[in-house]
Amino acid sequence: MPDDHAPADPDAARWAAVLARDPAPATGTFLYAVTTQGVFCKPGCPSRAPLRRNTRFFADVAGAEAAGFRACKRCDPKGERAAIHAAAIRAACDLIEGSETIPSLATLADRAGYARHHFLRLFRDITGVTPRSFAESVRARRLSAALAGGSRVADAVAEAGYGSESRVYEEPGRVLGMTPGAARRGGAGEVIRVALAESALGLLMIGATEAGICFLGFGEDEAGLRGDVMHRFPMAQIVDAPEELAGAMREVVAFIAEPKAALDLPLDLRGTAFQRQVWEALRGIPLGETRSYGGLAAEMGMPRATRAVARACAQNKVSLAVPCHRVVGKDGDLTGYRWGVERKRALLAGERAARSGKG
Repeated sequence: MPDDHAPADPDAARWAAVLARDPAPATGTFLYAVTTQGVFCKPGCPSRAPLRRNTRFFADVAGAEAAGFRACKRCDPKGERAAIHAAAIRAACDLIEGSETIPSLATLADRAGYARHHFLRLFRDITGVTPRSFAESVRARRLSAALAGGSRVADAVAEAGYGSESRVYEEPGRVLGMTPGAARRGGAGEVIRVALAESALGLLMIGATEAGICFLGFGEDEAGLRGDVMHRFPMAQIVDAPEELAGAMREVVAFIAEPKAALDLPLDLRGTAFQRQVWEALRGIPLGETRSYGGLAAEMGMPRATRAVARACAQNKVSLAVPCHRVVGKDGDLTGYRWGVERKRALLAGERAARSGKG
Protein backbone atom coordinates (compact mmCIF):
# COMPACT_ATOMS: atom_id res chain seq x y z
CA MET A 1 0.00 0.00 0.00
CA PRO A 2 1.22 3.52 -0.75
CA ASP A 3 2.50 5.44 2.24
CA ASP A 4 0.05 8.32 2.75
CA HIS A 5 2.62 9.98 5.00
CA ALA A 6 5.44 9.96 2.44
CA PRO A 7 6.74 13.52 1.88
CA ALA A 8 5.78 15.18 -1.38
CA ASP A 9 8.56 15.62 -3.92
CA PRO A 10 9.64 19.29 -3.59
CA ASP A 11 10.95 19.17 -7.16
CA ALA A 12 7.86 17.60 -8.72
CA ALA A 13 7.21 20.60 -10.98
CA ARG A 14 10.82 20.68 -12.12
CA TRP A 15 10.79 16.95 -12.81
CA ALA A 16 7.60 17.36 -14.86
CA ALA A 17 9.34 20.09 -16.90
CA VAL A 18 12.28 17.74 -17.57
CA LEU A 19 9.96 14.98 -18.77
CA ALA A 20 8.13 17.47 -20.99
CA ARG A 21 11.45 18.91 -22.26
CA ASP A 22 10.02 22.33 -21.50
CA PRO A 23 12.67 24.98 -22.41
CA ALA A 24 10.88 27.71 -20.44
CA PRO A 25 9.18 26.06 -17.45
CA ALA A 26 6.77 27.95 -15.23
CA THR A 27 8.93 27.02 -12.25
CA GLY A 28 11.62 29.42 -13.46
CA THR A 29 15.19 28.87 -14.55
CA PHE A 30 16.94 25.75 -13.25
CA LEU A 31 19.31 22.98 -14.31
CA TYR A 32 19.19 19.25 -13.68
CA ALA A 33 22.09 16.85 -13.30
CA VAL A 34 22.28 13.12 -14.01
CA THR A 35 24.33 11.39 -11.33
CA THR A 36 25.07 8.30 -13.43
CA GLN A 37 26.55 10.39 -16.26
CA GLY A 38 28.10 13.26 -14.35
CA VAL A 39 26.55 15.95 -16.59
CA PHE A 40 24.08 18.78 -16.05
CA CYS A 41 21.48 19.95 -18.56
CA LYS A 42 18.81 22.51 -19.30
CA PRO A 43 15.21 21.27 -18.85
CA GLY A 44 14.66 21.38 -22.61
CA CYS A 45 17.60 19.08 -23.36
CA PRO A 46 16.78 16.67 -26.22
CA SER A 47 18.66 13.82 -24.51
CA ARG A 48 16.74 10.87 -23.17
CA ALA A 49 15.21 11.66 -19.77
CA PRO A 50 17.05 10.11 -16.81
CA LEU A 51 15.46 8.14 -13.98
CA ARG A 52 14.10 10.33 -11.21
CA ARG A 53 16.32 8.70 -8.58
CA ASN A 54 19.40 9.66 -10.63
CA THR A 55 18.38 13.30 -11.01
CA ARG A 56 19.45 16.34 -8.98
CA PHE A 57 18.38 19.95 -9.45
CA PHE A 58 20.41 23.14 -9.29
CA ALA A 59 19.57 26.82 -9.49
CA ASP A 60 22.53 27.74 -11.68
CA VAL A 61 25.71 26.60 -13.42
CA ALA A 62 27.90 27.48 -10.46
CA GLY A 63 25.96 25.14 -8.18
CA ALA A 64 26.06 22.25 -10.63
CA GLU A 65 29.80 22.64 -11.25
CA ALA A 66 30.51 22.97 -7.52
CA ALA A 67 28.82 19.59 -7.06
CA GLY A 68 31.23 18.07 -9.59
CA PHE A 69 29.04 17.93 -12.72
CA ARG A 70 30.14 19.01 -16.22
CA ALA A 71 28.05 20.74 -18.90
CA CYS A 72 26.07 18.63 -21.38
CA LYS A 73 27.39 18.94 -24.94
CA ARG A 74 23.95 18.59 -26.49
CA CYS A 75 21.95 21.34 -24.78
CA ASP A 76 24.95 23.60 -23.99
CA PRO A 77 23.68 24.84 -20.59
CA LYS A 78 26.62 27.28 -20.21
CA GLY A 79 25.91 28.82 -23.61
CA GLU A 80 29.52 28.43 -24.72
CA ARG A 81 28.75 26.76 -28.03
CA ALA A 82 25.90 29.19 -28.68
CA ALA A 83 28.28 32.12 -28.09
CA ILE A 84 30.75 30.68 -30.60
CA HIS A 85 28.00 30.21 -33.17
CA ALA A 86 26.66 33.72 -32.59
CA ALA A 87 30.13 35.21 -33.04
CA ALA A 88 30.60 33.32 -36.30
CA ILE A 89 27.28 34.56 -37.66
CA ARG A 90 28.03 38.14 -36.56
CA ALA A 91 31.30 37.91 -38.48
CA ALA A 92 29.42 36.63 -41.54
CA CYS A 93 26.96 39.52 -41.29
CA ASP A 94 29.88 41.96 -41.05
CA LEU A 95 31.41 40.39 -44.15
CA ILE A 96 28.13 40.80 -46.04
CA GLU A 97 27.82 44.41 -44.84
CA GLY A 98 31.34 45.21 -45.99
CA SER A 99 31.20 43.49 -49.39
CA GLU A 100 30.34 45.34 -52.60
CA THR A 101 28.69 42.23 -53.99
CA ILE A 102 26.83 39.41 -52.26
CA PRO A 103 29.32 36.76 -51.02
CA SER A 104 28.49 33.19 -51.98
CA LEU A 105 27.20 30.71 -49.41
CA ALA A 106 30.40 28.71 -49.88
CA THR A 107 32.55 31.76 -49.12
CA LEU A 108 30.58 32.60 -45.98
CA ALA A 109 30.57 29.01 -44.72
CA ASP A 110 34.30 28.51 -45.37
CA ARG A 111 35.13 31.77 -43.57
CA ALA A 112 33.04 30.67 -40.59
CA GLY A 113 34.57 27.19 -40.59
CA TYR A 114 31.32 25.24 -41.03
CA ALA A 115 29.89 22.94 -43.67
CA ARG A 116 27.52 24.85 -45.94
CA HIS A 117 24.31 23.14 -44.80
CA HIS A 118 25.26 23.60 -41.12
CA PHE A 119 26.18 27.26 -41.65
CA LEU A 120 22.91 27.91 -43.48
CA ARG A 121 20.91 26.42 -40.62
CA LEU A 122 22.85 28.41 -38.00
CA PHE A 123 22.48 31.66 -39.92
CA ARG A 124 18.75 31.15 -40.32
CA ASP A 125 18.28 30.13 -36.67
CA ILE A 126 20.18 33.16 -35.33
CA THR A 127 19.08 35.92 -37.73
CA GLY A 128 15.68 34.59 -38.80
CA VAL A 129 16.55 34.89 -42.50
CA THR A 130 18.86 33.25 -45.02
CA PRO A 131 22.24 34.80 -45.88
CA ARG A 132 20.81 35.77 -49.27
CA SER A 133 17.81 37.51 -47.74
CA PHE A 134 20.08 39.32 -45.28
CA ALA A 135 22.33 40.46 -48.09
CA GLU A 136 19.35 41.66 -50.13
CA SER A 137 18.16 43.74 -47.16
CA VAL A 138 21.65 45.27 -46.88
CA ARG A 139 21.58 46.23 -50.56
CA ALA A 140 18.10 47.69 -50.21
CA ARG A 141 19.23 49.76 -47.22
CA ARG A 142 22.24 51.06 -49.17
CA LEU A 143 20.05 51.90 -52.13
CA SER A 144 17.53 53.71 -49.95
CA ALA A 145 20.27 55.72 -48.22
CA ALA A 146 21.91 56.69 -51.52
CA LEU A 147 18.61 57.79 -53.04
CA ALA A 148 17.69 59.76 -49.92
CA GLY A 149 21.09 61.47 -50.20
CA GLY A 150 20.22 62.73 -53.66
CA SER A 151 22.27 60.33 -55.80
CA ARG A 152 21.09 59.72 -59.34
CA VAL A 153 19.23 56.43 -59.69
CA ALA A 154 21.98 54.87 -61.83
CA ASP A 155 24.68 55.90 -59.34
CA ALA A 156 22.65 54.75 -56.33
CA VAL A 157 21.99 51.36 -57.94
CA ALA A 158 25.71 50.91 -58.60
CA GLU A 159 26.71 52.09 -55.11
CA ALA A 160 24.30 49.60 -53.53
CA GLY A 161 25.88 46.68 -55.39
CA TYR A 162 23.20 45.92 -57.99
CA GLY A 163 24.56 44.80 -61.34
CA SER A 164 22.13 46.91 -63.31
CA GLU A 165 19.03 49.06 -62.93
CA SER A 166 16.94 46.26 -64.43
CA ARG A 167 17.57 44.19 -61.29
CA VAL A 168 15.79 46.86 -59.25
CA TYR A 169 13.00 47.51 -61.73
CA GLU A 170 12.27 43.91 -62.76
CA GLU A 171 9.78 43.49 -59.89
CA PRO A 172 8.36 46.96 -59.18
CA GLY A 173 8.19 47.67 -55.45
CA ARG A 174 9.90 44.44 -54.38
CA VAL A 175 13.08 46.13 -53.13
CA LEU A 176 11.89 49.43 -51.66
CA GLY A 177 8.13 49.23 -51.82
CA MET A 178 8.26 51.83 -54.61
CA THR A 179 10.37 52.56 -57.67
CA PRO A 180 13.87 53.98 -57.08
CA GLY A 181 12.78 57.18 -58.78
CA ALA A 182 9.89 57.64 -56.39
CA ALA A 183 12.16 56.98 -53.41
CA ARG A 184 14.68 59.55 -54.63
CA ARG A 185 11.98 62.16 -55.22
CA GLY A 186 10.59 61.77 -51.68
CA GLY A 187 7.05 61.87 -53.04
CA ALA A 188 7.71 64.68 -55.53
CA GLY A 189 4.97 64.69 -58.14
CA GLU A 190 2.60 62.78 -55.87
CA VAL A 191 -0.52 64.18 -54.27
CA ILE A 192 -1.30 63.00 -50.76
CA ARG A 193 -4.93 63.64 -49.84
CA VAL A 194 -5.54 64.07 -46.12
CA ALA A 195 -8.52 64.36 -43.82
CA LEU A 196 -8.92 65.03 -40.10
CA ALA A 197 -11.57 63.92 -37.62
CA GLU A 198 -12.11 63.57 -33.90
CA SER A 199 -12.39 60.00 -32.63
CA ALA A 200 -12.80 58.24 -29.31
CA LEU A 201 -9.00 58.12 -29.16
CA GLY A 202 -8.36 61.72 -30.08
CA LEU A 203 -7.50 63.57 -33.27
CA LEU A 204 -7.11 61.25 -36.24
CA MET A 205 -5.60 61.86 -39.68
CA ILE A 206 -5.87 59.75 -42.82
CA GLY A 207 -3.55 60.20 -45.78
CA ALA A 208 -4.07 58.54 -49.15
CA THR A 209 -2.37 58.28 -52.53
CA GLU A 210 -4.05 57.12 -55.70
CA ALA A 211 -3.20 53.55 -54.67
CA GLY A 212 -4.73 53.66 -51.19
CA ILE A 213 -4.29 54.70 -47.57
CA CYS A 214 -0.63 55.46 -46.85
CA PHE A 215 -1.01 57.06 -43.42
CA LEU A 216 -3.40 56.52 -40.55
CA GLY A 217 -2.41 57.95 -37.21
CA PHE A 218 -3.31 59.85 -34.07
CA GLY A 219 -1.93 63.08 -32.67
CA GLU A 220 -2.45 65.90 -30.23
CA ASP A 221 -2.81 68.58 -32.89
CA GLU A 222 -3.17 69.04 -36.63
CA ALA A 223 0.32 70.48 -37.10
CA GLY A 224 1.96 67.40 -35.60
CA LEU A 225 -0.06 65.04 -37.78
CA ARG A 226 0.71 67.00 -40.95
CA GLY A 227 4.38 66.97 -40.00
CA ASP A 228 4.24 63.19 -39.66
CA VAL A 229 2.82 62.85 -43.18
CA MET A 230 5.31 65.34 -44.64
CA HIS A 231 8.22 63.56 -42.96
CA ARG A 232 7.33 60.46 -44.93
CA PHE A 233 6.62 62.31 -48.20
CA PRO A 234 8.77 65.48 -47.92
CA MET A 235 8.35 66.52 -51.56
CA ALA A 236 4.72 65.51 -52.07
CA GLN A 237 1.81 67.90 -52.40
CA ILE A 238 -0.45 67.59 -49.34
CA VAL A 239 -4.06 68.39 -50.18
CA ASP A 240 -7.05 68.54 -47.83
CA ALA A 241 -9.71 66.17 -49.14
CA PRO A 242 -12.29 65.55 -46.39
CA GLU A 243 -15.10 64.77 -48.84
CA GLU A 244 -13.05 62.29 -50.89
CA LEU A 245 -11.94 60.46 -47.75
CA ALA A 246 -15.26 60.72 -45.91
CA GLY A 247 -16.16 57.06 -46.46
CA ALA A 248 -12.82 55.75 -45.20
CA MET A 249 -12.91 58.15 -42.26
CA ARG A 250 -16.38 57.00 -41.21
CA GLU A 251 -15.23 53.39 -41.30
CA VAL A 252 -12.17 54.11 -39.16
CA VAL A 253 -14.03 56.24 -36.59
CA ALA A 254 -16.75 53.59 -36.31
CA PHE A 255 -14.13 50.87 -35.82
CA ILE A 256 -12.53 52.81 -32.97
CA ALA A 257 -15.89 53.36 -31.29
CA GLU A 258 -17.03 49.75 -31.71
CA PRO A 259 -14.62 47.27 -33.33
CA LYS A 260 -16.57 44.52 -35.06
CA ALA A 261 -14.36 43.29 -37.89
CA ALA A 262 -10.99 44.02 -39.44
CA LEU A 263 -10.74 47.29 -41.34
CA ASP A 264 -10.94 46.61 -45.05
CA LEU A 265 -9.36 49.63 -46.71
CA PRO A 266 -7.25 49.89 -49.86
CA LEU A 267 -3.68 50.38 -48.62
CA ASP A 268 -0.51 51.80 -50.11
CA LEU A 269 2.16 50.16 -47.95
CA ARG A 270 5.68 51.22 -48.80
CA GLY A 271 8.61 49.44 -47.23
CA THR A 272 11.17 46.75 -47.81
CA ALA A 273 10.06 43.23 -48.66
CA PHE A 274 10.67 42.15 -45.06
CA GLN A 275 8.70 45.08 -43.61
CA ARG A 276 5.74 44.34 -45.86
CA GLN A 277 5.92 40.67 -44.88
CA VAL A 278 5.66 41.67 -41.20
CA TRP A 279 2.82 44.10 -41.92
CA GLU A 280 0.87 41.39 -43.71
CA ALA A 281 1.42 39.08 -40.73
CA LEU A 282 0.04 41.81 -38.45
CA ARG A 283 -3.08 41.99 -40.58
CA GLY A 284 -3.55 38.27 -39.99
CA ILE A 285 -3.89 38.62 -36.19
CA PRO A 286 -7.60 38.18 -35.43
CA LEU A 287 -9.63 40.89 -33.72
CA GLY A 288 -9.38 40.61 -29.94
CA GLU A 289 -6.18 38.56 -29.96
CA THR A 290 -2.56 39.51 -29.36
CA ARG A 291 0.83 38.08 -30.22
CA SER A 292 4.23 38.59 -28.67
CA TYR A 293 6.98 39.83 -30.96
CA GLY A 294 8.65 36.43 -30.65
CA GLY A 295 5.35 34.66 -31.30
CA LEU A 296 4.74 36.69 -34.45
CA ALA A 297 8.26 35.98 -35.66
CA ALA A 298 7.70 32.25 -35.05
CA GLU A 299 4.40 32.31 -36.96
CA MET A 300 6.27 33.87 -39.88
CA GLY A 301 8.78 31.00 -39.78
CA MET A 302 11.53 33.29 -38.43
CA PRO A 303 11.76 32.47 -34.69
CA ARG A 304 15.10 34.24 -34.31
CA ALA A 305 13.98 37.47 -35.99
CA THR A 306 12.16 38.93 -32.99
CA ARG A 307 14.08 42.21 -32.98
CA ALA A 308 13.72 42.69 -36.73
CA VAL A 309 9.98 42.05 -36.44
CA ALA A 310 9.74 44.58 -33.61
CA ARG A 311 11.52 47.20 -35.73
CA ALA A 312 9.18 46.59 -38.65
CA CYS A 313 6.17 46.97 -36.33
CA ALA A 314 7.56 50.30 -35.10
CA GLN A 315 7.94 51.51 -38.69
CA ASN A 316 4.29 50.92 -39.53
CA LYS A 317 2.60 54.20 -40.51
CA VAL A 318 -0.92 52.83 -41.01
CA SER A 319 -2.38 52.13 -37.58
CA LEU A 320 -5.52 50.04 -37.09
CA ALA A 321 -5.55 48.75 -40.69
CA VAL A 322 -2.12 47.24 -39.99
CA PRO A 323 -2.80 46.44 -36.31
CA CYS A 324 0.61 46.68 -34.69
CA HIS A 325 -1.22 47.44 -31.43
CA ARG A 326 -1.99 43.70 -31.23
CA VAL A 327 1.66 42.87 -30.57
CA VAL A 328 2.79 42.92 -26.95
CA GLY A 329 5.84 41.99 -24.92
CA LYS A 330 6.58 38.39 -23.96
CA ASP A 331 5.13 38.95 -20.49
CA GLY A 332 2.05 40.69 -21.84
CA ASP A 333 3.46 44.17 -21.23
CA LEU A 334 2.11 46.72 -23.72
CA THR A 335 5.66 47.97 -24.47
CA GLY A 336 5.88 51.01 -26.75
CA TYR A 337 3.36 52.19 -29.28
CA ARG A 338 3.90 54.89 -31.87
CA TRP A 339 0.61 56.58 -30.98
CA GLY A 340 0.79 56.18 -27.21
CA VAL A 341 0.49 53.23 -24.82
CA GLU A 342 -2.84 54.50 -23.45
CA ARG A 343 -4.35 54.35 -26.94
CA LYS A 344 -2.97 50.84 -27.33
CA ARG A 345 -4.54 49.79 -24.04
CA ALA A 346 -7.90 51.28 -25.05
CA LEU A 347 -7.82 49.61 -28.48
CA LEU A 348 -7.05 46.18 -27.04
CA ALA A 349 -9.71 46.54 -24.33
CA GLY A 350 -12.32 47.51 -26.92
CA GLU A 351 -11.40 44.62 -29.19
CA ARG A 352 -11.46 42.08 -26.36
CA ALA A 353 -14.88 43.33 -25.26
CA ALA A 354 -16.20 43.13 -28.81
CA ARG A 355 -14.85 39.59 -29.24
CA SER A 356 -16.47 38.43 -26.00
CA GLY A 357 -19.79 40.00 -26.99
CA LYS A 358 -19.74 42.47 -24.13
CA GLY A 359 -19.00 45.54 -26.22
